Amino acid sequence: MHVNRREWLAGAGAGMMVATNGIAFVAPTASAGDSALPPPITRQERLARIAKAQALMAEHDIGAVLIESGPSLDYFTGVRWGRSERLTGTVIPVEGDPIIVTPFFEKPSVEESLAVPAEVRTWHEDVEPLGVVADFLHEKRLADRPIGMEETNRYFIHDRLKAELPGARVVSANPVVRGCRMVKTASELALMQAANDITLASIGAVMGKVRPGMSERDVSDMLREEQIKRGGSGPWALVLFGAAAALPHGTGKPQKLEAGQVVLVDTGCSVHGYQSDISRTWVMGTPTAKQREVWNHMAEGQQVARRACIVGATCGSVDDAVRTYYESLGYGPDYALPGLSHRTGHGIGMQGHEPVNLVRGETEPLAPGMCFSNEPGLYLPGEFGIRLEDCFHMTEGGPRWFTIPPTSIDEPLGRSGASA
Repeated sequence: MHVNRREWLAGAGAGMMVATNGIAFVAPTASAGDSALPPPITRQERLARIAKAQALMAEHDIGAVLIESGPSLDYFTGVRWGRSERLTGTVIPVEGDPIIVTPFFEKPSVEESLAVPAEVRTWHEDVEPLGVVADFLHEKRLADRPIGMEETNRYFIHDRLKAELPGARVVSANPVVRGCRMVKTASELALMQAANDITLASIGAVMGKVRPGMSERDVSDMLREEQIKRGGSGPWALVLFGAAAALPHGTGKPQKLEAGQVVLVDTGCSVHGYQSDISRTWVMGTPTAKQREVWNHMAEGQQVARRACIVGATCGSVDDAVRTYYESLGYGPDYALPGLSHRTGHGIGMQGHEPVNLVRGETEPLAPGMCFSNEPGLYLPGEFGIRLEDCFHMTEGGPRWFTIPPTSIDEPLGRSGASA
């Protein structure tokens, strides 16, 4: 689960501690913020990404790929730019250097983050920017070749490119962009590990401070502050109490924590553009037998998903395994409640949610370097929900956790997977 869908709602170490709220947890004694963070992605790595993209373009008979501002633009070129009605983007040809297309008055700002060799071609306010793209394709003799469109590009880009190149064959750039971004390198994994360590340590620091009478904003503010203190950027947090925890993305209604209620936190941050995403659930006081039972079922659901993550298996088969287990316990069936009403997990990297997902019907095979969340929550409408969420990356030998899930509702933090 991820920041953008939740922001509107919000507006480890060693040594066992038992806080006055009754929760036992491993108290973090160090965090990623206490030492140097891993370095950002280098120029050399971005050049290797472009080379890989061009090899995939040649393999799939794509002449050029057009990518507008967003994470994929940053991924290949380093340019970090927000989307507006004015196009800023890149065209990567199957051979040679890419170009950057941006408004004339934005050129100096765009060049500040440009990290690869690329000509910056500008357009004035009375000029059609897709005409600049078309001119480049003609120059490279690529106008008659299939043009790959990054999957998040907005429709007006496709529409106006077709107007400038009426015969253009526009195809999906997924074989290229997904083919690069879905498989993380060691440097990307290191950044994701740092982000997850920051988030987990921050949850641990907040757990013992949560008290009855607090609002969800009180807790989410603490989570964000702790992540910033440890070196995380752009922290976000979703906090749910009691029956609200049965709503996976929560409620806009104000909440006040009461003794005996479930506390569900879902939070993350980024380190040099790479994301963390962790959920933890505990009880404000002593868990009831039912809360403990559902927590244990959900914790085992995570392990069922982990065991199903085998290189070569389809992503959809992981979701199938979890639902089969839950149905054997009387939940569901399928997406029905009480049970698991969302997918088992999502891809993660530069974005909190990115392709592909651990969801029914997804045929993409699991491969080393792919990263996912594992979060098959259980939700009981009108009562409570339990969600543990930990991210992992695939290796030749199977999944490896960024954070290792807790095994007991009485010790609900878990630990870093960095040295596991």
